Amino acid sequence: MAHSPVPRSAVIVAHGSPSDPESQEVALRALASSVEAHMDGWRIGSATLAAKGRLEAEIGELGRPLIYPFFMARGWFTGQVLAKKARELGLRMLEPFGVEPGLVACARTELHAQLAQKGWAASETALVVAAHGSAISRTSADSAYGFARALHSGMGFTATRTGFIEQPPFLKDVAQGLGQAICLPYFAQQSGHMEDDVPAALAAAGFDGPMLPPFIAWTDTPALIAGSIERQGAALESAAS
Repeated sequence: MAHSPVPRSAVIVAHGSPSDPESQEVALRALASSVEAHMDGWRIGSATLAAKGRLEAEIGELGRPLIYPFFMARGWFTGQVLAKKARELGLRMLEPFGVEPGLVACARTELHAQLAQKGWAASETALVVAAHGSAISRTSADSAYGFARALHSGMGFTATRTGFIEQPPFLKDVAQGLGQAICLPYFAQQSGHMEDDVPAALAAAGFDGPMLPPFIAWTDTPALIAGSIERQGAALESAAS
């Protein structure tokens, strides 16, 4: 039997936390393991950019893996740092997690579950999308706005507002005066922003509704990533045959 022309391996890459790299490494390894469980014959590794040398070591272990950016936008780290690394090593990089076509459907599933748990109707509930933002680039904000618009059109919330940590409109301002509401953080990992900045901004706004976990904790996230990697692998194999 002929060997596949494309190695069946991928590495999921996230930003990580420079102040506490190991906790993010552990969480990302767990995600990679869950993704691999959805795939037949693939090896899935992980690395954060904050853990020095980790990405290079993982690439060395996996051979010539696909690079899957666990980022929310086509920003600096995906467009410059990771893209440069991929070019230097001759590796293929996929689109970042935040632009996955199936992400909105996954969000609707999570939101419906939260509404059911609270006994709320979407038609009586507002949604706040809490995002990172950037003082120097529009890419992060544009990605969050597009995501919020898609959710609003398909869910029927009374209002959908998007607020940011690092640029206006700030989360503490847009989360005020909404009454019954849910917050969906547009963050990949359980970062310092998720643990400190987002809760602090919501508290300052007087927001007392539930807050969903970051995407890494969502039930459908591993299958979403696995499907994307498999589709790219199939396309590369078809092109090479």
